[in-house]
Amino acid sequence: MYGCGCRHGIFQRGSQWADGPAMITQCPVRPGGNYTYRFNVTGQEGTLWWHAHISFLRATVYGALVILPRSGYPFPKPDREEILILGEWWNANVVDLQEMAFLTGFPARQADAYTINGKPGDLYNCSAPNQKHRFEVRQNETCLLRIINAALNTPLFFKVANHSFTVVAADACYTTPYKTDVVVIAPGQTVDALMAADAAVGGRYYMAASPYDSGVPSGPPFSRTVATAVLGYDGGAPNTTTPPALPRMPEFRDTDTAHGFLSNLTALVLPGRPTVPLAVDTRMFVTVGMGVADCRPEQTLCNRSSTVFASSMNNASFVAPGNTSMLQAHYDNVTSGVYTRDFPDTPPVVFDYTSDASDNATMQYTTKSTRVKTLRYNQTVEMVLQNTRLIAKESHPMHLHGFNFFVLAQSFGNYDEATAVPQFNLVNPQERNTIAVPTGGWAVIRFVADNPGIWYMHCHFEAHLDLGLGMVFEVQDGPTPDTSVPSPPGDLPLCT
Repeated sequence: MYGCGCRHGIFQRGSQWADGPAMITQCPVRPGGNYTYRFNVTGQEGTLWWHAHISFLRATVYGALVILPRSGYPFPKPDREEILILGEWWNANVVDLQEMAFLTGFPARQADAYTINGKPGDLYNCSAPNQKHRFEVRQNETCLLRIINAALNTPLFFKVANHSFTVVAADACYTTPYKTDVVVIAPGQTVDALMAADAAVGGRYYMAASPYDSGVPSGPPFSRTVATAVLGYDGGAPNTTTPPALPRMPEFRDTDTAHGFLSNLTALVLPGRPTVPLAVDTRMFVTVGMGVADCRPEQTLCNRSSTVFASSMNNASFVAPGNTSMLQAHYDNVTSGVYTRDFPDTPPVVFDYTSDASDNATMQYTTKSTRVKTLRYNQTVEMVLQNTRLIAKESHPMHLHGFNFFVLAQSFGNYDEATAVPQFNLVNPQERNTIAVPTGGWAVIRFVADNPGIWYMHCHFEAHLDLGLGMVFEVQDGPTPDTSVPSPPGDLPLCT
């Protein structure tokens, strides 16, 4: 099986060849082959993660990547830390599921279970004593939970019975302390939350993760089940006669709770941290959503008398090249047959983005392409991400490689500049590498293109990425060797 891996959220300054997406920055590693990813994390600290970046292999090939601060946390040091990776599990070979989805043109079925640190917990038919994660704290301790959503396709609610949190970071960027009893986390995102161990000694409490279905009509088929792990307390005889307390989870379609959490985080302003650039060089208005396309020749089980599902940004449905990685083509300056520099700054048609598909028939149809947006080094980009309802509207987690961005504003409905701009937070907006665009709504992000190379922007629902919900930024070299793409490493995998 071919493979490659991504260090999600690492900027890869000076190590662009180690970013990882297949055919974007490298050719896949061949079966039996190997490739050593060498990279630095200068200027970064916090909770990130790594994962396979070649289709459904990401379902099980992932792990945490924690960068500890050199000079301490900007909050009281916790007594202990715990990594909690939320995931999905299929009782099937995920490679086979992905292959069948591609051949037929229809998304793979829902996961059979959710997991916490690889284990589903007590509430599934397959559950056994060794199939739940557990950890213990001492009363009155403070525990830093490093929460990662590694699920392929599912945003998740996370709670701990009888406990609450103070969120202190998201996507490895410190936040103003935010108190909550629920964490909402989309695929690709991370959240650091302090939890006070202030419950009874000897008590046992479920940690629980349940799906958030943002789709209207209902989104991808979600398993309406709950993954659990157990939090216990040292220092007393545990109560084993009654089951652990289970938190009351939000309803599966509780958009108010999801939006309330995701939109209320703000950055913790610290000396030396990036500030919002006020002058903008390039403005983009980009629609993201589902549509339809013709069957591709290699989709041999596709019904060729009809269209199949596709995803697109500004009606361009992304296809990775087949024979040369995009970064190699960029470095060699031989892009013909690999990609074109014509990704549009606006959609081809202005329409009511959140109305039913019947009102937008001309925008339902998309074609496959490999198009990039070329940026000068150090250019400031502002992008409006507008959710559409051509097929269905839902909250797409949009991830940008190579950069963090500032989330200036987000809301529901069609973006209206006259009412949106006065809402912009230019003082302490949250910094992210993955933004969950509100379902049937919009988000405005801003970033400085100060990292040369080829940088993938895509939906972190793997089902949507496979259908084409992505695009690429090509950032030109700066004036010095340190601001230019270095030569490729000697062990970089070859496509031939």
